[in-house]
Amino acid sequence: MSLRWDQGRGTIEAMLGSGALEQVPASREHADLLLAHARQHLASARVIAATDPEGGYAMVYDAARKALSAVLANQGLRTTSLRGHHQAAYDAVLTQLDPPMGRDLRPFLRLKQARGSAEYPKRDELPLAPDDVLEDCVKAGRIVDICTKVLDAMPVFVPGS
Repeated sequence: MSLRWDQGRGTIEAMLGSGALEQVPASREHADLLLAHARQHLASARVIAATDPEGGYAMVYDAARKALSAVLANQGLRTTSLRGHHQAAYDAVLTQLDPPMGRDLRPFLRLKQARGSAEYPKRDELPLAPDDVLEDCVKAGRIVDICTKVLDAMPVFVPGS
């Protein structure tokens, strides 16, 4: 008997239909690898925060992004290269987990915005500081923890089942 995860099903099917997501072979191994990379990125970001806050922040953001991608990989889904694929990963995981865990995933949007601002700063915008990296490591760490915890509960996605 296979498990069925109904929360967010309509959104996931719509994302598949629009090409924002595609089906791939489900892989717990790949999901675990992405989560290991995410944890390593957070550890590395803490080490370089004082000397390279922009590089550290990129690692913080990538940690959160890879954690979201791990959930999808475990389900046999991945984002496509269409515009906004990082946003698509967030949207796909959020629709399946909110409620109850959506509030703890929402900092991803701020991480994404701050990372973009580091590359394309607006006038009068302060550069990233070491404290920004360290504070957001905690938020990204929560996202990694949530994504790790839900892997066993979220089965392979089968459209229309």
